[in-house]
Amino acid sequence: MDKLAEIMAHKRREVAERARPVRDAELARYAELARPGRTFAQALRRDGGLAVISEVKRRSPSAGDIAPAADAVEQARVYYNAGADAISVLTDEKYFGGTIGDLWDINDLLGNRADAPPTLRKDFFVDPIQVAEAAEAGARCILIIVRALSDDEMARLRDAAGLAALDAIYEVHDEADVERALRQDAAIIGVNNRDLARFVTDLGISERIIPELPEDCIAISESGIRNEEDAARARACGADAVLIGEALMRMEKPERFISQMHNLG
Repeated sequence: MDKLAEIMAHKRREVAERARPVRDAELARYAELARPGRTFAQALRRDGGLAVISEVKRRSPSAGDIAPAADAVEQARVYYNAGADAISVLTDEKYFGGTIGDLWDINDLLGNRADAPPTLRKDFFVDPIQVAEAAEAGARCILIIVRALSDDEMARLRDAAGLAALDAIYEVHDEADVERALRQDAAIIGVNNRDLARFVTDLGISERIIPELPEDCIAISESGIRNEEDAARARACGADAVLIGEALMRMEKPERFISQMHNLG
C-alpha cells in the first residue's frame, strides 16, 4: 500500500465514525453566514505577481516534524501581517499534526476584516460532513484530491461545497488527474509537485501540466517551493499562485519571501 492509500484508508475510517446525512438546507445556511470579503478564488487573482497561499503545517509524512509546537493562531497572524493572499490550515491530526480547532481559531483571529485572507481547510476529504465542518469553522475552500476519489465522490464533494459557497481546489499530479478534474468543471487546479504515493518532489510536474490547463482555470503550484528561484519557475510556467508550507514554517521572518512572490511578474 502506498502512503496516500494508507492515509485515505485511515481517513475513511475516521470520518465514518462521525458521518451523517448533510442536508442541502444546512449547507445553504452556512453560505448565508459566510463572513464578508474575498472568496478563495478572488484572493488568488492578483493584478500582478504571484499569489501566496501560506500553510500552517506542523509535520508531514515526508518531512517529519517541521514545527510540532507551533501555535496555529500565531503562525496565521504572521502570515496575515506578511500579506499572504490566503491561508491553508491542515486539519489532519494523525499525519500532519493539525485539528479542526486550528481552523476555528484562525478564522476567529481573522474575524470579519475586509482584507482578511480566506482560509482553505487542507485535509483528505471523503464525505460531505467534512464540507459542513469546514464551512461551519469559517473556511472558504476545500481540497479535492483527484487520484484519491471516485468520480461520484468528487461530485458529491463539489455539490456540497457549491451549496455552502465554498471554492474547491482540485489537486492533480498527472494528465489523467487533470482530465478527471476538468470533467468536474474544476475552476481551481492545484498541481502537486510531490507524488503522494512515494513522496518524491519534482517542480517539473508543474512545468509540464500548468501550461496545458485552460486559460480560465486558476493554477496553483504546490509542494517543493523553497525559495525565490522555485517560485520563479512556477510563475514562468503560468502558475497564478503557489502553496507553501514547510519553507514558511521554518522561516523566522517570511515577510520578505512573500513580498518577493508578489513581485514576480
